[in-house]
Order: sequence, then C-alpha cells, then structure tokens
Amino acid sequence: MRIVVSGTHASGKTTLIDDFVAAHPEFERWGDPFELVDASLDEPDASTFFEQLVSSTRRLTATDAADRPVIAERGPIDFLAYLAALESLRRGGRSATLFERGFGPTAEAMRHVDLLVVLPLHHRDALRVADDDDLELRAAMDEELLELVDDPDLVGERTRVIEVSGDRAARLAALERALVDGS
Repeated sequence: MRIVVSGTHASGKTTLIDDFVAAHPEFERWGDPFELVDASLDEPDASTFFEQLVSSTRRLTATDAADRPVIAERGPIDFLAYLAALESLRRGGRSATLFERGFGPTAEAMRHVDLLVVLPLHHRDALRVADDDDLELRAAMDEELLELVDDPDLVGERTRVIEVSGDRAARLAALERALVDGS
C-alpha cells in the first residue's frame, strides 16, 4: 500500500501524516522531498520544484514491493502543480518546459500510488499560516493541484483519489475510512 498526501504548503499534510503514523505504526513515513534537495535556497524556484519532482518520482518508482506500507508527504504531482502555479502567476524562474518534462515521469510515478489524499484549501479549515508564507503561490498551487488530480492521463485508473478536509480528527477519520473502503 502506497499513500501520497498532497497539498500546497501549510495545508496540514505533516499533521495528518503524524496522526496517521501514530495510529498505524506499520506504515513507513517518507518525508517531504524538499529534505532531499539543496536547503540553502530561501525561495524555491522552478528548478527546485523540478528537482523535488524528480526525487519524489525516483522514490515512488524504485520498487513496487516495499517491505512495509508507505505514506509519503507529497508526490511528484505536487511539484508539477507548483510548476504550473509559477507559470500562471508569471513568476520569475517559471518554466513551461520543466512542466512538460515533468508530466510523463509524474504519470509513471502515479501508477505506483494506491491512494492519493488531497488536502484542498478551505476557509473553514482552521490552519495556521505564517506571515512569511507566499499566500499567492499557496492559492495558485492549490488551484493547479485540484485540476491536475482530475486528469486521468496523469493520475491513471489505478490510483484512488480522495479529498480530505475538516479538523485533525475529521481528516484522520476520512483517511482511515478510505483505507477500509479500498480494501
């Protein structure tokens, strides 16, 4: 079982995964691919997002037979959404070419995902956002992600997609229901 939890920055991914792993210690946790790239960058750009896309693609496609079930914070689809958001915002460092180069590998990696849990932004979800978070990029990435997860050429037929919202308890309960419903 491979679960990927996707969402823009400050959408509650880490909290949901923390809660899930505490209740299901049999799952191996894969952290945010940002931890695998050059942390010296203050502000991520298209090349940084593409590097994270490649890292997350590699770890998802490395093997189908993991010793333990896995829950991953972010997948390549997150970084494809960030690349699309940079383009839609007409930000420096954007690159339609990197989006195009990332589409195929992302689609391939998604074939290795059993459940994609998407955390869309909702005004009713009480999430704390730091003053220095890029709110414009956060909203644009959220919009792009929601479009991408509806693309059958990208997500494929094998991967189940669920959207989860609400407070901590509601999000965890929705994820656990999805596991039971999918068995």
